Amino acid sequence: MRKKIIAGNWKMNMTPTESVALCETLKPLVAGADADVVFCVPAIDIIPVKEAIKGTNISLGAENVYFEDKGAFTGEISAPMLKDAGVEYVVIGHSERREYFAETDETVNKKLLKALEYGIIPIVCCGESLTQREQGITLDWIRMQIKIAFQNVTADQAKTVVIAYEPIWAIGTGKVATTEQAEEVCGGIRKCIAEIYDEATAETIRIQYGGSVNASNAAELFAQPDIDGGLVGGASLKADFSKIVKYNA
Repeated sequence: MRKKIIAGNWKMNMTPTESVALCETLKPLVAGADADVVFCVPAIDIIPVKEAIKGTNISLGAENVYFEDKGAFTGEISAPMLKDAGVEYVVIGHSERREYFAETDETVNKKLLKALEYGIIPIVCCGESLTQREQGITLDWIRMQIKIAFQNVTADQAKTVVIAYEPIWAIGTGKVATTEQAEEVCGGIRKCIAEIYDEATAETIRIQYGGSVNASNAAELFAQPDIDGGLVGGASLKADFSKIVKYNA
């Protein structure tokens, strides 16, 4: 059985002071959860959040990483920096990074390889636009994203990666893919991984759903055979995030 993983993606929210306050609110509420719990926080919050969650069941994640170890890349943050700061997970290829900061499938692949090199678990995002869904090319599009992202990644490495399926049209819109739509795509991703590697790798890898996940729909989504948790945006900034984490309570 794959252990569920529920990650909060804070995006560009929370000052260092606010981040510590949120951690203090959520720590007792998520204690004892059956799922792995991850807070993916802005770079400036990494150090204070690391201190705030010490000794809890919460793991620390970053929202981005660059694919070089160091150099003249003003404003970027490297895998060695994240590792040294105690980061365990990193979000790679979120649709907002692709749309606003010109990330491509190729740079996602480079970042994925770099995170793995330093023992940081990547949460690799994929997803389709509303136009792509309406044109009936959702699975074709996502298979392409996955195949390029996992280029030169070994089967053993792939087993440690988390994949987050986020339909772009459902991010922050209040629209949610139906349970059937979410399960169909997550199942399609698992089949794609089996084609790239083998059934054992496909059965091991964890696949999240993201896109307007909240306390009322989490249990139904996470009950699906191919959905292993969620990547949660806005709802992760509130005390109600604990209801998503403890969806089966």
